[in-house]
Amino acid sequence: MIDLVGRREVPEGVVERMSRAITHRGPDEEGFFRRPGVTMVNRRLSIVGITDGQQPMCNEDKTAYTVFNGEFFDFPEKRAELVGCGHTLHTNCDTEIIPHLWEESKEGMFERMRGQFAVALYDVHRHQVTLGRDRFGIAPLYWSRQGEWLLFASEIKGLLASGMVPAKANLHGLDHIFTFGAMPGPVTCFEGVQLLSPGHYLQVTPGQTEPVQERAYWKMDFPDQGDENPETDQRKLVDQFEDLLMKAVERRLRADVPVGAYLSGGLDSSMIVAMACKLKGNSINTYTVRVDDPGLDELSAANLSARHIGAKPPMVQEFRSSDSLDNYPELIHAAEAPVIDTSCAALMLLARKVHQNGQKVVLTGEGADEWLAGYPWYKIAKMFNAMDSIPGLRLSDLARRAFLKLNKIPHYPPESRKQWETAVGGPNAWIDSYGMLALSKLRFYAEPMREVLAKARPWEELGIDLNRATKWSPLNRSLWVGARVTLAGHLLQAKGDRVAMNSSVEVRYPFLDEDVFDFASKLHPRWKLNGMRDKHLLRLVAERWLPKEIARRHKVIFRAPLDSFHIEPEPKFVGELVSDESLRRTGYFDIEQVKHWRKAYKTLKPGSLPRLSVEIGLAAVVATQLWHHTFIEGSLADLPSSAVVREKV
Repeated sequence: MIDLVGRREVPEGVVERMSRAITHRGPDEEGFFRRPGVTMVNRRLSIVGITDGQQPMCNEDKTAYTVFNGEFFDFPEKRAELVGCGHTLHTNCDTEIIPHLWEESKEGMFERMRGQFAVALYDVHRHQVTLGRDRFGIAPLYWSRQGEWLLFASEIKGLLASGMVPAKANLHGLDHIFTFGAMPGPVTCFEGVQLLSPGHYLQVTPGQTEPVQERAYWKMDFPDQGDENPETDQRKLVDQFEDLLMKAVERRLRADVPVGAYLSGGLDSSMIVAMACKLKGNSINTYTVRVDDPGLDELSAANLSARHIGAKPPMVQEFRSSDSLDNYPELIHAAEAPVIDTSCAALMLLARKVHQNGQKVVLTGEGADEWLAGYPWYKIAKMFNAMDSIPGLRLSDLARRAFLKLNKIPHYPPESRKQWETAVGGPNAWIDSYGMLALSKLRFYAEPMREVLAKARPWEELGIDLNRATKWSPLNRSLWVGARVTLAGHLLQAKGDRVAMNSSVEVRYPFLDEDVFDFASKLHPRWKLNGMRDKHLLRLVAERWLPKEIARRHKVIFRAPLDSFHIEPEPKFVGELVSDESLRRTGYFDIEQVKHWRKAYKTLKPGSLPRLSVEIGLAAVVATQLWHHTFIEGSLADLPSSAVVREKV
């Protein structure tokens, strides 16, 4: 917490409450830094330098102090480099490199950092605090300016616990949820609360006319179309990618505690486990979810991978539709935003199993789909692009609109799609994917949300560099959006950090290694999507490591039944959340339309896109009402609510 105008003492008890609110992120230790005008606190999950890694940490002359959440995976190399430059380091913890890097490079230190991190550093001479976040958005960092104070925390719960940040809904942020099914930031669902964007840092200098300045130290980029890596030697590329991925796994196995791994039986997680076992033997514990829907269960594939690799059989977390419902209130509390993807509850339970087994760290395979075009809509976009080969004739648009009209699905005017494409530099595969949910705005928004819809420009707010994006290949342009939105705003948050840290578990992502991205970003698109074969280069690597059934397995998006909220008999809290009274109290949704579609969707063909569109929308409505009850006004249902118990100053 920082005084923006002077050096006043932080009000008594504020930072202590903020720390208690996020104890789950660091139950092992608590450390405070206090100076006039600045107070910082760290909750520690001790993984590296267990005995001597207490925070805050400082440099030799105590001119720079830091608190830090995350990991620097090249810590041993960075430590040796700093010692070679004359620095004296006293611990075996990666936190200690931060103040020394600041001594050497000041703000340039972020370009030298490799890993997943949220950092706060206080420069004594400057009386300045610098807040920074990793390149891909693995570790969260939220901040809020309240009058003459700036507060920051790893979770919004920490900000709310201060008693200085009011829990008030931001309709603009809720519209982002209904646009992307994710919260990519910087906007959030809470008014006055911002999420620091990946690859950015805040510089906070009290007493200045503009005391808070945000800057980017890294931007995701791709070569100009036609300038991608010209290499055509398949063996050479496979060898290079295999070597980079192996090194990324090796770095993420560095810890002073045992490291486990998630194993879904899909290509990505199986590849990570195979390499981890090559480096560590079969001592690594693996974990998987078993969904009670045969069409969604991946246990047999996970067992097949484990047997071939020589890994231990995975520890299984059972997951039923009732588990999704029973744990959704806790999921929303952990994620701090409406969550539409019901499988996030399964990942939350899986992290709990990891914790119950005495482990703090797991590896996982997120990032492969983002860098190597693993999602099915990339193939759909490729087919639509082929339809548009005749200049001036957008047959794909005609096909989309005909489908929506035939199935009586509401649709946006033609100029809307053109506006979205312009905002991201051209046609994009994710517009169709996100569009399935975005149609729910036309069905369910009440007047206050329709006013937001008329003004909001969520695609423009993603902040893509149009000077660069218009020069990329269409595939790479789609990869940027997927990484900026679904990866950073969903997979690394509601399906990653937030549900894992809810049980004090750190998730590590070898595919998000900086060197892996640099290599993949420069590949020619044919090594990512070869014809209709996604993740082409990774599959070639996997054929050296995995059964052919796994190496060649088509993408299976881990999910749970979307209609969990609508099973019979209906759960009591669902009916309470979408009652006329509750919908009237929040004012987000059209009461009559919600009532109509809750009855009508069951008449739609199971598995059809029209029914899926309605199911997603209804799930979003329920999740939003549940979020409101949890954080804003705890009177919508007979469920726990932090809005009721939150302390106030």
